[in-house]
Amino acid sequence: MDEAIAYRSEVHIERIRGPIRKAWVPGRRDPITFGVHGEIAQHYGVSPSDFPPDATTIDYLVAAAGG
Repeated sequence: MDEAIAYRSEVHIERIRGPIRKAWVPGRRDPITFGVHGEIAQHYGVSPSDFPPDATTIDYLVAAAGG
């Protein structure tokens, strides 16, 4: 069996503050912003007045798996 690596993803993640992170991923010029919203924000005790609601990493994983 060939042991060659077929693909290695080059991703850079930067924590901005609190639950807000930016990720630079291949194929996109601008970073993706990750945050929290709804029940996830409540779980972590994050108020919408502290951080604007935004998609979570879980939202992106679900979207990727659905495709």
